[in-house]
Amino acid sequence: MVKRRIEWLIYMLIAETKRKENMAEYLLYMWQVEDLIRANGCDIDAIERNLISRYDVDDAKRGEIREWYENLVKMMEHEGVKQGGHLQITKNVIIRLTDFHNALLASPKFPEYRAEYYKTLPYIVELRAKSGEEPSGEIETCFNLLYGTLLLRLQHREVSKGTEEAVAQVSRLLARLSALYLKDEQKPIIDDDDEVAL
Repeated sequence: MVKRRIEWLIYMLIAETKRKENMAEYLLYMWQVEDLIRANGCDIDAIERNLISRYDVDDAKRGEIREWYENLVKMMEHEGVKQGGHLQITKNVIIRLTDFHNALLASPKFPEYRAEYYKTLPYIVELRAKSGEEPSGEIETCFNLLYGTLLLRLQHREVSKGTEEAVAQVSRLLARLSALYLKDEQKPIIDDDDEVAL
């Protein structure tokens, strides 16, 4: 009983916590929430029955949880992403991370990040080539790989050795990007002349 309460409180608050601590984890988490909402037909009553009701929380907390989901459902309806795609709030994260990624690559102060990027680039090129007519940007491609692999694992499907290698390298790049992004949010590191310990 206590474990379920803790799990749910973590589940509800994790989005805000991850946003403050790790933008990569936050983005993947929010994509998963979008899919959970879609799996319940974007119907708040179905979400209540299938998700919210599973946790032992008081009525006040249940109301907060329901309101959080209701707001996301409304946003998905308003933005036309009930069937697929992503909310603008998550697209904005991709834009911010991409801009920051490009700034890091352009700066001479982050050779370790640039080296990690060049190790990842062959995987990105291969993934973008497989993505069809409208390939995503490099950072979004990285997230698509991680999220697609997460879905495969949740379905207990096998992940190839090549995909595992790509996931490991992409994860290293995104972890470094997220860590530097967090540092930059606390105190700008791109325009500062001091070296940053990586």
